[in-house]
Amino acid sequence: MAMLLDEITRERLDAVFSAYSGNGSELIPVLQRIQQEFGYLPGEAMKYAADFLGVPESTVFGVASFYSQFRFTPAGRYTVKVCHGTACHVANASEITEKLEERLRIKDGETTSDGMFTLESVACVGCCSLAPLIMIGDEVYGKLNPAKAARVVSRYSDKTKDKQGQ
Repeated sequence: MAMLLDEITRERLDAVFSAYSGNGSELIPVLQRIQQEFGYLPGEAMKYAADFLGVPESTVFGVASFYSQFRFTPAGRYTVKVCHGTACHVANASEITEKLEERLRIKDGETTSDGMFTLESVACVGCCSLAPLIMIGDEVYGKLNPAKAARVVSRYSDKTKDKQGQ
């Protein structure tokens, strides 16, 4: 099979694969490690994984597309997760998502054109007493309304500008 991998990418993947035996039953852990290494699942990396694991490419792509944990495009520098668990849903999490879509000019699941933010709805963060809430990295911001959520995201944008001296 012809691979379009550059030498550095191939070395990175070989390092990932070195922790595995090459058995097809290792597919999900291998995909998780690839995503950890690259931040998403590049198509050529999935093809290389299929070859390593001895499974059809269609199986790799099928598994990767079935599980919501896997990404096919790079995530932004900051992933903004909007909790849509029961408590957050009842507290109007959908309005927060709508406001952040408007503020970031992207839809849920997309990344801003500058690569700064990815917006994701998640099932539950596990901080129901803070509903509704968002998570950015490991930071939880709770008891939000749409305007407060937009201000939180703006602070991250401002921090980045400050670091860049803009």
